[in-house]
Formats: sequence, structure tokens, C-alpha cells
Amino acid sequence: MSKQYFGTDGIRGKVGEHPITAEFMLHLGWAAGRIFSKENRGSIVIGKDTRVSGYMFESALQAGLVSAGVDVLLLGPMPTPAIAHLTRTFNASAGIVISASHNPYYDNGIKFFSGAGEKLGDGAEYAIEAELQQSITMVPSDQIGRVARVDDAAGRYIEFCKSSVPPEFNLVGMKIVLDCAHGATYHVAPGVFRELGADVVEIGTEPDGFNINEGVGSTSPSLLQVAVKRERAHLGIAFDGDGDRVIMVDETGSVVDGDELLYIIASCRSAEGQLVGGVVGTEMSNFGLEIALAKEQIQFTRVAVGDRHILLRLQSNNWVLGGENSGHILCLDVASTGDGIVAALQVLLALRQGQMGLLKARSGMSKYPQHMVNVECTEGADFNTPAVSAAISRVEESLGGNGRVLLRASGTEPVVRVMVEGHEIGIVRQLAEDLADIVKREVDK
Repeated sequence: MSKQYFGTDGIRGKVGEHPITAEFMLHLGWAAGRIFSKENRGSIVIGKDTRVSGYMFESALQAGLVSAGVDVLLLGPMPTPAIAHLTRTFNASAGIVISASHNPYYDNGIKFFSGAGEKLGDGAEYAIEAELQQSITMVPSDQIGRVARVDDAAGRYIEFCKSSVPPEFNLVGMKIVLDCAHGATYHVAPGVFRELGADVVEIGTEPDGFNINEGVGSTSPSLLQVAVKRERAHLGIAFDGDGDRVIMVDETGSVVDGDELLYIIASCRSAEGQLVGGVVGTEMSNFGLEIALAKEQIQFTRVAVGDRHILLRLQSNNWVLGGENSGHILCLDVASTGDGIVAALQVLLALRQGQMGLLKARSGMSKYPQHMVNVECTEGADFNTPAVSAAISRVEESLGGNGRVLLRASGTEPVVRVMVEGHEIGIVRQLAEDLADIVKREVDK
């Protein structure tokens, strides 16, 4: 059964277009309150990123929640992983995040965390959607929920981030450029790294409600690259708008993506005898990561794109480390969800333990060139035809075992993503273009 509102990562869309409206958020708050209050009368925490629309949706959600008899704790602008942490800290029934992550300011969305600080399972999402089919019925006046603002939320989260590394760990003598994407980490990330002793240079820490992710952050690292070289910094760190992703820039100004950061953490932990099990990546993880981990005899497995799939596989394997090339990295031994600041600290811990810079640390992994082509198609178009299968076999034969082919339908656009990776970018590009032509012919039939 498909969901009407929940996608791969909550509910997301353009502000003012259903369901990203104040009216819907009121109904959603009521529906969520009804579901979560059945199990536990505990409060629900609400946090948001820095989009101007967040204030409107925060008000609508809390009105719906209290009308269902649920108490609400308002965290204000906070990173998504901070909301997960504070949901657990306050023993809340659930946490709500108002954010569209790395999207522009005119988009927004809602994500939920369970009382354990983890993304909701399908069952809870189906239950909320079923409740949304009902009309709002308010509890009696003596049962209306109460609302309180948590004034020390930022301080609590800063202390949590610092506790994710050993007490003796420090960043004294290290100059770091931080890019907070004018997003939810703007007021907490600088505090974390300064309190650990780093000399911090800030960019992307002046949100105005409209500039979130605009030319800054993990999806636009060019300003960070320039700043690292200009400031002669040891490295740069960039977060996305809601703080659950991180990428870095090494001392030469080169970008270090999520696959490379995941390799650095895994490699260090393995060398120290501290790696629990193996590593979980996704279908989009670079083949070079798989090869580099294999050389160090570290198990690696792939799942479908999305942190929820990574989390489920980590839990089923009793492993703790996984992530995506976008910089969404899970370290389940120190955080319950992907956390950009915590992941960055784990990389810095690896650098300190290995007594090396970021450039040297990443040198153990060689990324394979990738080329992706998006083939437009109608929703539900069948691209798994004999002709496509035969073409894939020919491409794999051409790669000779030193590369990969991936075809997948996008979860957000009416396209089929055709990706090829291998040693030579010229060959990879041509193979991907040829395969995409065959896929297009088949989906057009």
C-alpha cells in the first residue's frame, strides 16, 4: 500500500502547495498527537531549521498537537540530529523536525523521530496518514496540551556533541573553516569546535530566513574551498541546511565527500581494533570505497539509497557505521541518526589518532570516475526489458570487473538514473551515454 503524504524522508514540498500549507500542518499535528498519545502521554518536541516558513508551520503544528491533548516542547532552530537527541533526553513520545534539508528556502517539510530518536517506521507513518482522513475533534478544555520553550537546547546539544569523542580529545592548534549553510547549525557548530580548542573561521552563519543553502553548505562547497586556502586552514567542514550531512575540504582545497569520510572513519577504527562489524553503503557508494575497504579486510554491503535503509541494515547486522556519498553518515555507537557534527568529530578523531592531515588520510581510497544520465520517462515505465539487460551485460563485460552499472528509478523525479563507473572517465562516459540511449528507446515504446 502506497503512502499519500510520506515519502522517502518525511513529507516535503513547496511552501504554499498542498500539503506544505498551514492548514495541513494543523491537521498533521492533530493526527500525530492522536497517534503518539495512545502509547504515551509524554510531550512532543518540535525543532526547525532557519527557513522563514518554519515559524508558521511551528505554530500550526503546536496548535494541532495541543488540541489533541499533547504537551509540546519548542526547541527553536536546531539541527535535525539535535532534535533526535533531545527527543530521547526529554523522554518525549516523538520529535518533529520542520526542514527541507539541502533544498532552497521556498521548500519545506516535516520529519518525525520516535521516542528512541530514530526515524519512524512504516507502521507509524501509515497510522498518521489514516488519522489524517478523520476530521479534527478537540479534547475537552481541561485536557488541552501545554507549550513550553526549551531555552537551553543549544547548550545541551553542544555538550552531547563534545561527549561523542573521548574526554582527552581536543583540537588545539588546528585551524578549521566552518560552513553552516546559513542553516540549523549556525549557532551550535562554531561552539562545539571552539570549545574543543579549534581556531574557527565561520562562513554561512548569518541566516535571514531566505539564504539557507544559497551558494553555501555541503551542496555548494566552492566558497569553503576558497576560504580554506585563503585562511591557510588545516581543513574545512560544510554542513547542509539541517545539519545531518557533512563534507570536508582538505588543506589543498579539494572536496572530500561522504564516501571518503566514511573510509577514513572505518579505516582508523579498524586499525585501532574498534570497528564493530563492517560498513554499510548504498547503491550510489563509489566503487573505490568498496575496493579500499576490501584491501583492509573490512566487510562492506550496499542497500538502497536513503539513510533509513542504512539504519535498518546496520541494526540487523549489529554494525554501527554506514553512510552515503552525500555526507549522511551514521555512527550508531555515538548517535541514533545521521549527524553532521558528530560525523565530523569522528573524522577529526581519526586524524588525531593517525597523526595525519586530511589529504593523507583520504589517500588510501581512490575514487572511481562516475557518469550518470537521467532518462525521462512516465511514472511506472518498465525499463527492465531483455534489451536493457543485454546492454547492461555488454557494459559490465567492457568494464572487466573494474566498475559498476546501476539503473534505478528516481524517488523524486520521473526519470531513470543510468550510472556507470570505472577506471577511465572517457570510457565510462561513453558507456553510460550508450546505455542511456537504449533505456530511452525501451521506455519510449
